[in-house]
Amino acid sequence: VRDIAILRLLHDLGLRRGEVVSLDLEHVDLEAATVAVLGKGRAARAALTLPSETSTALRAWLGVRGAAPGPLFTNFDRAGKGSRLTGTSLYRLTKGLGLGRPHGIRHAAITEALDLLGGDVRRVQRFSRHRSLAQVAIYDDNRQDLAGEVARAVAANL
Repeated sequence: VRDIAILRLLHDLGLRRGEVVSLDLEHVDLEAATVAVLGKGRAARAALTLPSETSTALRAWLGVRGAAPGPLFTNFDRAGKGSRLTGTSLYRLTKGLGLGRPHGIRHAAITEALDLLGGDVRRVQRFSRHRSLAQVAIYDDNRQDLAGEVARAVAANL
């Protein structure tokens, strides 16, 4: 149940692993369907809207976790049981599930958003919370293989 909630946050909101592991219970507002995320290089948390599927997964996790204040996600292993889940533990979790790196899930979410929105890099920049539109354009270029398309055209013209 915990892992599903984590995966939903990584994928549905395109969160970074540091953003996920820094969440405390107080940062989740299921009534307002928001989660307050401290983004990379940011000084303040920003409220992000939770899709219903993500809210459902978080509600299920909170039913298991309980209402005690503190870290939203904790370790289950013997050495760190009950302590805040670390970025390294999250990395091990996604690798152990055969999903690769947590950042790979973020990449997949951003690429999927570009596909679903017809390459609207401005809207996807908001979703990904990248400061630079150029960074999102890199995802879009990779998604479309624009460099490969140009290379094929150049090669065919020789």
